[in-house]
Amino acid sequence: MIGHYLLFNRNCAEAVETYAKAFDAKVIQMQRYRDMPPNPAFPVSEADKDLVLHGRLDINGEGLLCADSARTLEAGTNMYVSIFTPDAAVATKAWAVLKEGGEVYMELAPAFFADLHGSLRDRFGINWMFTVHK
Repeated sequence: MIGHYLLFNRNCAEAVETYAKAFDAKVIQMQRYRDMPPNPAFPVSEADKDLVLHGRLDINGEGLLCADSARTLEAGTNMYVSIFTPDAAVATKAWAVLKEGGEVYMELAPAFFADLHGSLRDRFGINWMFTVHK
């Protein structure tokens, strides 16, 4: 599945409420940073615990994914093409091709919410996010 992942500057929850109202959409998932298991490599400050780690809206059967960003983003750099697949080989092949000449934001690796997850910007300036669920 291919979808869109939108990143926000600390106002994701407000955006989700607005989009739900605008499209009569259903909020399917709303995880906060406080819901994340403790990880010394990714400490979460008290000020960030209520920010959205992962949100998902259903708009007429289509998913729109979103989160608050850990870094300040400018308009235009806050969108990702998201690839969801149960096939790790598909993700790792595409990952290897797209990271050449690009910038890896988060290595493709196991995560508490997925078998594999990672994000990068390809050499053409397009942001990609990969998530493997079996």
